[in-house]
Amino acid sequence: MRTSNPIFSRLGGANRDAGPAGAYPREPLGTAVGGGLTGSYGTNPYAPAAETDTDTGAWAGRSAVTMDDVIVRTATTLGTVALAAVLSWLLLPVDEANLARSYGIAVGAALVAFVLSLIQSFKRTPTPALILGYAAFEGVFLGVFSSTVSTYISPGVIVQAVLGTFAVSAGVLIAYRMRWIRVNQRLAGFVAAAATGFLLLLLADLLFSAFGAGNGLGFNSGGRGIVFGVVGILLGAAFLALDLKQVEDAVAYGAPREEAWLAAFGLTLTLVWLYLEVLRVLTIFNSDN
Repeated sequence: MRTSNPIFSRLGGANRDAGPAGAYPREPLGTAVGGGLTGSYGTNPYAPAAETDTDTGAWAGRSAVTMDDVIVRTATTLGTVALAAVLSWLLLPVDEANLARSYGIAVGAALVAFVLSLIQSFKRTPTPALILGYAAFEGVFLGVFSSTVSTYISPGVIVQAVLGTFAVSAGVLIAYRMRWIRVNQRLAGFVAAAATGFLLLLLADLLFSAFGAGNGLGFNSGGRGIVFGVVGILLGAAFLALDLKQVEDAVAYGAPREEAWLAAFGLTLTLVWLYLEVLRVLTIFNSDN
């Protein structure tokens, strides 16, 4: 099934275009019988039929992606984010003497990470150098931003935010594995619509703040800010469930091994979203108290 994550929506996208209409799964995975998939899917959405091994669904002449591949590449990408964040925190201290420089570095790193993510999003195949470059610049932004929040707004909140992100992610993973969450096309459509509205509200808040409306729409403080942040966390959790379904489908259908890099990229985007929203809620809560 499709996910709203812009990276995961391209996972196997070129190959789906070559398949028959309606081949892409819209219901939970079928069961494996005799080496093939049965149930609600009749075709492999990740490869043209002419290039597919009929027994395994894998591309002829190519290794199929495994869950280990996804785990290793996700750990590599997230490790790059974490390493860059720690180094930028230690080497680019945020204080009164270099505050403007730190903000400039953070904004520049965020813009570079955004551009790299866009380039990868529109490529038909994953490029590890682009993905790891994105992770490095994203880490610089997160390190400087987190240092600023911890120094000037809410000391000690970063550890809480990291633990909160792990807790939400673990909760989603457990709920997904226990099948408490039914991931289907209806959920994907709802999450896409909700995320669009969320981002438009966030953009409006930034514009109001930039043009002298003080606190903007009030999404950065008080009860309204906490509610807005909780909505962001719920959206991030929904994205994560959609991403896990996409990975499961890719492994079940024998997508090419290089698709693991796109999986790692998409999961990293979602976890960064979750971290920032958890940080928003905790910062507002600690400031109000």
